[in-house]
Amino acid sequence: MLRFHLLFMHFLTFTILSSCFTATAQQGHSNINIGSSLSPNGNSSWLSPSGIYAFGFYQQSNGSSYFVGVFLAGIPEKNVVWTANRDNPPVSSNATLFFNSEGRIVLRSTEQGQDSIIADDSQSASSASMLDSGGFVLYDSDGKVIWQTFDHPTDTILPTQRLLAGMELFPGISKTDPSTGKFRLKMQNDGNLIQYPKNTPDTAPYSYWTSFTDGKGDNVSLNLDENGHLFLLNSTGFNIRNLTEGENPTEGMMYLMKIDSDGIFRLYSYNLRRQNSTWQVLWESTNEKCDPLGLCGFNSFCILNDQTPDCICLPGFVPIIQGNWSSGCARNYTAESCSNKAIEELKNTVWEDVSYSVLSKTTEQNCQEACLKDCNCEAALYKDEECKMQRLPLRFGRRKLSDSDIAFIKVDATASSNSGKPFSRDGKKAQRKDIVIISCLFVALIILILATFGIFIYRYRVRSYRIIPGNGSARYCEDIALLSFSYAELEKMTDGFKEEIGRGSSGTVYKGTMINGKFVAVKRLQKMLAEGEREFQTEIKAIGRTHHRNLVRLLGYSFDVSNKILVYEYMSNGSLADVLFTPEKKPNWVERMGIACSIARGILYLHDECESQIIHCDIKPQNILMDENRYAKISDFALAKLMKPDQTRTFTGIRGTRGYVAPEWHWNLPITAKADVYSFGVVLLEIICCRRCFDQNLPEDQVILEEWVYQCFENGNLGQLIEDEDVDKKQLERMIKVALWCILDEPSLRPSMKKVLLMLEGTMDIPIPPNPTSFLTTI
Repeated sequence: MLRFHLLFMHFLTFTILSSCFTATAQQGHSNINIGSSLSPNGNSSWLSPSGIYAFGFYQQSNGSSYFVGVFLAGIPEKNVVWTANRDNPPVSSNATLFFNSEGRIVLRSTEQGQDSIIADDSQSASSASMLDSGGFVLYDSDGKVIWQTFDHPTDTILPTQRLLAGMELFPGISKTDPSTGKFRLKMQNDGNLIQYPKNTPDTAPYSYWTSFTDGKGDNVSLNLDENGHLFLLNSTGFNIRNLTEGENPTEGMMYLMKIDSDGIFRLYSYNLRRQNSTWQVLWESTNEKCDPLGLCGFNSFCILNDQTPDCICLPGFVPIIQGNWSSGCARNYTAESCSNKAIEELKNTVWEDVSYSVLSKTTEQNCQEACLKDCNCEAALYKDEECKMQRLPLRFGRRKLSDSDIAFIKVDATASSNSGKPFSRDGKKAQRKDIVIISCLFVALIILILATFGIFIYRYRVRSYRIIPGNGSARYCEDIALLSFSYAELEKMTDGFKEEIGRGSSGTVYKGTMINGKFVAVKRLQKMLAEGEREFQTEIKAIGRTHHRNLVRLLGYSFDVSNKILVYEYMSNGSLADVLFTPEKKPNWVERMGIACSIARGILYLHDECESQIIHCDIKPQNILMDENRYAKISDFALAKLMKPDQTRTFTGIRGTRGYVAPEWHWNLPITAKADVYSFGVVLLEIICCRRCFDQNLPEDQVILEEWVYQCFENGNLGQLIEDEDVDKKQLERMIKVALWCILDEPSLRPSMKKVLLMLEGTMDIPIPPNPTSFLTTI
């Protein structure tokens, strides 16, 4: 206790001093007058009052050339947050930066042969400042701001900076090359914040991440505040979407948001008061590093190799430039005729669809044969009985184990395949090819892709929704691609609700078959709220707008006076409970960890990435379903809004199931997303130990799983939890610590699902957790 008070007093004193320092720094600004100059070998930058930020020359990694920009000068990690004329060549040490008599910031370099203007503005400036906010500003003679870096962002947003409607961020090519990279983050005029590959139209097929905020207001902007809160505001100042929760105000913490060269934009934090501090990732737009379209070049696709993205050439292709991802791949043979060809298949790979012909209701075998017979066909994409004929090059390829897409690649029957061999990353010995042949081939590919690209833009310039074939005519709900079914149609699809495949607190599930032969799960809801059709459909639309690989997809619904029914995608491997608690089906350790991360991503999406936050309220193994590849997906999300308050097996007025419900349900405390975090923690312990959270058949000290786990953790005997299974001991300890933090009695001490996922993936340090059953309060 004495130690705690000493630490607290030290923290309080430190905070007061930090506040004084920050207040003083923010009130000042550095005055830069006409006639001032900088050079790499002399005074190389103009500092902000606190010395944290600087404007001027920063050195490239090779140490012999320089760019001009704004960077963090007051910490060891001198991150660049803005670069001037980023696509111009760097300059040497003999360059000079002038604030000339005409009121312009001009870069003079002998290499470039002429002066280049850094701050392009029609007005002449009288003075300039490097601010502690990280912005470099030019003023006129009246002290009015006429230009600032905050209005012309490159790849970074700083606290108090805004990305306005119509503006874009582009990453650098690499960590050391600030030239415009291959991706972009755009704040669209329709209110959507979307990530695209560079040089693609602003249409849905090219989007690989979206905020789903279109139509939420005019002049929507992306904002970052000083507590790490990243959010979207419309023109009225209304917050339409929180991307991050933000953190409690802490002196000495600084934040920035940056789109990195891998196409993912991230929120970073840095503790100025902590010795040997490093930048920490607090949030990222996607955890799947192969999601950014175009990470790999033409005729190659992205795979994860130990959580690191690698590029693999199509069968029969080799890298054009070894070690250069963006260069793409070319054939390792010359295609002289249409004869003597074979087909090689790539399963679970997704590509841009620029098909010139589509065959419907066909088989995989027929798709291969059709491509072999068609001399124009160089590849075919097959999914859901649809065969789409393609010409090369293919692009935006990535492997997705959760998808059933198959790519059939036409190759020379005598040529050796290069499938499965990643690009070399060490840049050592490149394979030498005939330069003339490859150059001609590459030019031909560019011409071909421009032609097909133009056709694609014309055909798909308007976003369309996919039609789901039902037993009757296809019908749309307004705003979402859900089908409305009549009760009679669902009776026919389920053969009179004959085959029951599941039963739970919210209803009974039956197996159904759609007209195309595809299986679906038909759920009859019980004890629904006595609300009208309009209110029910409003809630269903909210559910229908949730799209994530770790959520069971809602396909349609039926509404009448006495029956409310939901139609979901069919999950052939049952629930996680079926897999986890059946010895012969037990997944191995690696599979179980993958399942845990998949569930965490699904809950994170519900909490942070939906249009409005969804709290599941009943996370348990029975509500985690497994598809044909044993890929985990969360079901029954958002049903809490539709169910009556007494819809529970065990507790009146409490949502959820005994053993998984958070303590705050019993204490009549406000229910937040942290209730789902608690339930996830219990499920994580079950996944680790492959046993139920409550089992009376076990010895008395092992009946309640969370108590037994903490006892083993405290005694340093985690091996008991997994018996004789061979697992990574460090990973086991990390998973146990994550689960114990999740099941703390005090909700505010539990981590957010974002932090849970970061801890599971090993990218965040995990402190020693306290006893879960100790009711703690924060200061």
